[in-house]
Amino acid sequence: VQLQASGGGLVQAGGSLRLSCAASGLTFSTYAVGWFRQAPGKEREFVAGISRSGTSTSYADAVKGRFTISRDNAENTVYLQMNSLKPEDTAAYYCAARYSGSWVYYTRAGSYNYWGQGTQVTVSS
Repeated sequence: VQLQASGGGLVQAGGSLRLSCAASGLTFSTYAVGWFRQAPGKEREFVAGISRSGTSTSYADAVKGRFTISRDNAENTVYLQMNSLKPEDTAAYYCAARYSGSWVYYTRAGSYNYWGQGTQVTVSS
């Protein structure tokens, strides 16, 4: 199983980025996916999660209303659209996946079996 996160970069405050998480080696439509982030000196934190069907989603309070998680099971990819970015959103962003029932999403890092490498997001003020 491989998860490949991409789409990070440097953006000014108020700008937007779209992260992608491309999966291979698994039946993607049977896996829930989550996005997490980790800033230097801080613990990894939940950002957003989506059920395997895409019908259920969850967001951390810090990103609610600004970030949108979505998935395209035909393309084995999950997206994180990030709008109105703030300097405090600066972090390495990771995607993670685990086998799941159709309507369930997961918010705890320990619930996930597979992790991608991080993609760095830097928001300048």
